[in-house]
Amino acid sequence: MPNNDEIMEHDRILTDADVNYAWFRWHFFAHISQSIERLQALGICGALAPTLKKIYGDDKEGLAEALQRHMQLFNTQLNWGCIIGGAVVAMEEEKALGKDIPGELITNFKTGLMGPVAGIGDTIDWMTLSPILTSLFLFQAQGGSALAALAPIILFALIATPIGFRLFRLGYTQGRSAIMTLLQGDMIKKVITGTSIMGLFMMGVLSANFVRASCPIVFEAGGTTYVVQDLINSLAPGIIPLLAVMGVYLYLEKSGNKFLNALIGLIVIGIVLGALGIL
Repeated sequence: MPNNDEIMEHDRILTDADVNYAWFRWHFFAHISQSIERLQALGICGALAPTLKKIYGDDKEGLAEALQRHMQLFNTQLNWGCIIGGAVVAMEEEKALGKDIPGELITNFKTGLMGPVAGIGDTIDWMTLSPILTSLFLFQAQGGSALAALAPIILFALIATPIGFRLFRLGYTQGRSAIMTLLQGDMIKKVITGTSIMGLFMMGVLSANFVRASCPIVFEAGGTTYVVQDLINSLAPGIIPLLAVMGVYLYLEKSGNKFLNALIGLIVIGIVLGALGIL
C-alpha cells in the first residue's frame, strides 16, 4: 500500500478551503442532529457531504457508499474528535484517487478511535479547562456580574476552537499517523498531566471557599463554657469541610462515580446531623 502519511499537493482533489469548510460544518453543526440510534453519525455525514461530493465527482456509486459509511454509529468529543474527521477526509480522498483503502478500513478507523480520542478531549476540555475557567470568574459572577458569567463560555470557545481547527488540519495533512501522534506523543501526556494538576489546585480553592460545615455543640466543664468549633479551629481550621470533601471523594472512587448517590447522601447526612444539633 502506498504511504499516505503525507498528502502531496499534486495528489489532492480538495483545496484548503474545502477542508476548512468541512471542519466548520463539523464544529458548529455536529450536535444539531444527535440521535439515540446513531449519535453523531448524521452530524459527521452532513459535515463531510460537500467534501465527499467533490472528492467522488461523477462517481455516484462511490459517493453513495461513502455517505452510507458515515451514517453508521459515531460519537466522540467534538473538539478533539476533529483529528478523526480530518484523517477521514484524507482517507476518502486517497480512496477516490485509486489507492488501496477499503471502505471497511475507514469505518473501522473511525469507530475504533472515537473512544480513545473522546477520553483525551473530555479530560482536557470538560474536566480541566472548563472547571478552571469557571472557577476564575465564579466569585465575580456570584456578585452579580453578567460579564463574569459569560466570560468562561467566551474564553473556552476562544481556546477550544483554534485547537479543533488545528487538529482537523493535522488529521488531513498527516492522515492516519496523526492519530498516533496524538495518542502516543509525549506532549499530549504532559498537557494532560499539567492541566490535571492545575485542575486539582482549582478544585482545592473552590472546596475551601464554598464548602461550609461547622459544629455548634457547646458544653461546660469545670465552670468553663467550651464551643466545640472554637476548639476545632484552634487545632485544625477547616477540618470539617475537608473531611466532607475527602469523604465524598473516597465514596466516588469506590462507587464508580455515582454522583447522584453522593448528592442524596450529603443531603440526608446534613438533615440528620443538623436536626441532632451536631452540624
